[in-house]
Amino acid sequence: MNQHYDVVIIGSGMGGLVSAIIMAREGKSVCVLEKNNQYGGNLQTFVRERTIFDTGVHYLGGLEKGQNLYRYFEYLDILDGLHLTRLDEDGFDLITFDGDPKEYPHAQGYENFERRLVEEFPEEKEAIHQYCKKLQDTCGKFPLYNLRLGKPYHDDTELFTLPAKKYIDSITENEKLRAVLAGSNLLYAGEPDKTPFYVHALSINSYIQSSYRCADGGSQITKLLIKRLKENGGKTYKHCEVTKFNVEDQKVVSVVTKKGDIIKGDLFISNIEPKITIKMVGQEHFRKSYTKRIESIESTISAFSIHIVLKPKTFKYLNHNYYHFKDYNAVWNSHNYTQESWPEAYMVSMGARKNQGEWADQLTAITYMRYEELEPWSGTFNTVTQKNSRGETYEEFKQTKIEAFLCALEKKFPNIRESIQSVHTSTPLSYRDYIGSNEGSMYGYAKNVNTPLKTFISPRTKIKNLFFTGQSINMHGILGVTISSVVTCSEILGSEYLVEKITKGSTKTNKKIDA
Repeated sequence: MNQHYDVVIIGSGMGGLVSAIIMAREGKSVCVLEKNNQYGGNLQTFVRERTIFDTGVHYLGGLEKGQNLYRYFEYLDILDGLHLTRLDEDGFDLITFDGDPKEYPHAQGYENFERRLVEEFPEEKEAIHQYCKKLQDTCGKFPLYNLRLGKPYHDDTELFTLPAKKYIDSITENEKLRAVLAGSNLLYAGEPDKTPFYVHALSINSYIQSSYRCADGGSQITKLLIKRLKENGGKTYKHCEVTKFNVEDQKVVSVVTKKGDIIKGDLFISNIEPKITIKMVGQEHFRKSYTKRIESIESTISAFSIHIVLKPKTFKYLNHNYYHFKDYNAVWNSHNYTQESWPEAYMVSMGARKNQGEWADQLTAITYMRYEELEPWSGTFNTVTQKNSRGETYEEFKQTKIEAFLCALEKKFPNIRESIQSVHTSTPLSYRDYIGSNEGSMYGYAKNVNTPLKTFISPRTKIKNLFFTGQSINMHGILGVTISSVVTCSEILGSEYLVEKITKGSTKTNKKIDA
């Protein structure tokens, strides 16, 4: 490891890696420091009984040629090596409810999306059309989401203050349709009185455009990004946990790792969430009002996941995801569960293989869990590189939750227990320790219609050469975090310059154009 780099990036999540590639392509010497055994943040995969599971990336949207994520991936030059499986075009997500045998589809392509829902709700044709138009109109107001120059329409007050639930309720009196339209709520952890409609729109629009799974796991994206970074001279180091930022004259001069390495740099980009970064830098280096504002932003709720290894040839592969709710009310309120009612909602997804056959080898089910439930073990820390036991009571807690979750899943999949080879879990503590998110938050900081400006954090900090990137800066998800990297690097390189480069496509394409 060199002692000095032009750009030092702390954290190798998608935001850190994309920022690293952008800066390395500008001829900067770049290094990425990662605390874990595996790069990639939410792109990490893990293996249980020779079965691959995704940590966070269960499906991707906007990957048809010309669509937004496709064009960003084209610029990053990672499309060629990507192995993808397209989800069911007539229902990539199915919304279901206790006591209702019907499965309500979210289909790919807006015409198809409307058509499939109108089949289920023929009397609601106008409401469904109005909803689809509103989704597209809203997404059109975010330039970088559409690879255009400019900033979101900050003078459009309604854009940031219109609640998602309020809008959906306004277009139809049909309670079931309201619940179906908001049925993929777990994608953004929506709350009825807080979540803006634009968060709902940006979260699901690209999936309606096109939906894919990563065959053999999302970590292939990480591998491709690191390969491209190294081709551009960038360096990556794992098992390098940054513990301190050294600041002199309102500039970061170096970072110190747990092993005692000191890495100096001209610019520093933190892919660690802002609350944690500020503590590491030292709150005394920021204005009190600034640290207070960041500290007071609410994080989204955390999750509890069960990862099931299935017995061979016992459970059919499902080329779609399920979002299931106890009732219509649970769509917006399942985070307010009681111990008796948990889980009130869940998502079920399957991992695909490169040559996916008829049978599935795994299933992941995810539901909300509040961090407060893990409070008794919050002082423990456990990762692959730093193995620790959280104790017998923690294992008992997990077993109780597994049983409650399986009882809920049995209602939808009556014979699921017969197909289970083994069950593994992720709790809010797992997400906290591996991803580094505040209290294991699923999606970073929660956007709030009541205080819209408070939740917008500039990538440029009050320290001259320190920048933020990642899901708390822009939006969560692969697309949201990719855009956050562009927002961050635009602060350094200039937005017009960078957006022009991205819209020209990959470096390979650029070379052809230059030639």
